[in-house]
Amino acid sequence: MKSDELANLIEPTIQRLGYELADLEVKLGGKSGIVRVFIDQPDGVGLDDCEKVSLAVSALLDVEDPVPGHYDLEVSSPGLDRKLTKPEHFHRFTGETLKVQMRFPIEGRKRFRGTLESSDAENIVVAVDGVSHTLPIATIDTARLVPDGV
Repeated sequence: MKSDELANLIEPTIQRLGYELADLEVKLGGKSGIVRVFIDQPDGVGLDDCEKVSLAVSALLDVEDPVPGHYDLEVSSPGLDRKLTKPEHFHRFTGETLKVQMRFPIEGRKRFRGTLESSDAENIVVAVDGVSHTLPIATIDTARLVPDGV
């Protein structure tokens, strides 16, 4: 099962519990694998939140059995340097500093570090040294928040 299919399977359960599926990492192979679920909510995420989501997602995965072989399920918060993966993430963090790695060069470069000025469903605008760059979300390899002071 592909990562986006797995996300579609578990996201309704996570939302019913009052959380957002912020990101999902699936690394399978060898003797065991890892399924990492990153959750968020406006008040932040604590250990009890992770435990509650872990129990619910684990039960769902036991019933549906979408992941072949043995794997460990990990549930955590996205952290201060969280990945931004959805248009809603970019909208929420407008004004924040982020690092962006593009799949293909835009304006002759693949890396951008600056202030997120704006976003819509297709593009983000990042100001780097006073120059605004429009970056298509579809061609972003990774985008992460840069915590204050880093």
